[in-house]
Amino acid sequence: MPEQSISTGAGVFDAIVAGPPEGRPVLLLHGFPQRGLAWQRQITELAEQGYQVVAPDQRGYSPGARPQRPEDYRMSLLVDDVVAITEKLGWATFDLVGHDWGGAVAWWTADAHPSRIRTLTVVSTPHPGALATALRTDEDQRNRSHYMIDWRETPATEERMLAHDAQLLRALYAGKIPQASAEAYVRHLSQPGALTAALNWYRAGRPDGKIGTIGVPTLYVWSTNDSAFGPAAAQETERWVNGPYRFETLEGVSHWVPEEAPEPLSRLLLEHLRAHG
Repeated sequence: MPEQSISTGAGVFDAIVAGPPEGRPVLLLHGFPQRGLAWQRQITELAEQGYQVVAPDQRGYSPGARPQRPEDYRMSLLVDDVVAITEKLGWATFDLVGHDWGGAVAWWTADAHPSRIRTLTVVSTPHPGALATALRTDEDQRNRSHYMIDWRETPATEERMLAHDAQLLRALYAGKIPQASAEAYVRHLSQPGALTAALNWYRAGRPDGKIGTIGVPTLYVWSTNDSAFGPAAAQETERWVNGPYRFETLEGVSHWVPEEAPEPLSRLLLEHLRAHG
């Protein structure tokens, strides 16, 4: 897929680009431990439908935007990256899509910059307020989220994940994504400093402020076999959106929705974009 370097004040972001330059702009944000490549099926589908699509490797995943300190991965800075990238692209408004950590960034961006966001689509990740509620009230969600505490260890987590030819890192993908993509992620995150940068998203601490309800048209896609996010937080998310809202559940699909269930996700995404054209 064609790639482009996007220079901002925070560094240079590598990105996959596709579709006509005059097309309606869509930004796709990946999660841990992946890259913009995670969206390859959606990128192809959107580009064929005339959308201008950009899927950057986010902060820490792009070698040219890889600060070393955990505090350099605070949520406010991740949101700033979205703003900087889209301003560099000349996008006054755009459709925003995120999965996993990219979904969290998407929620916070829609809260901080609603006038820039035409539509919001979040895959897997519940609204941060809904997740906070579930962590307080739902034992199942607390158990699901315990890995986040474990991964804050430094450098033990990196050593464990990369030991024995990255056996634990490979296991995270659970055989649910294409083997070629998994190998590409492992190669990339095995580079010096790359996995530490990716884990710094977990080590940066709590967000700087509080997030409110989302007013932009929102599609939230959750899957029943997601190991990280349970039904309590998924169902609670509706309370945190006061704009047009659509909640879709994919039965029997794991956390890796964009790659495990590309066709239904692309269909839902295109329906959402067309409904709010």
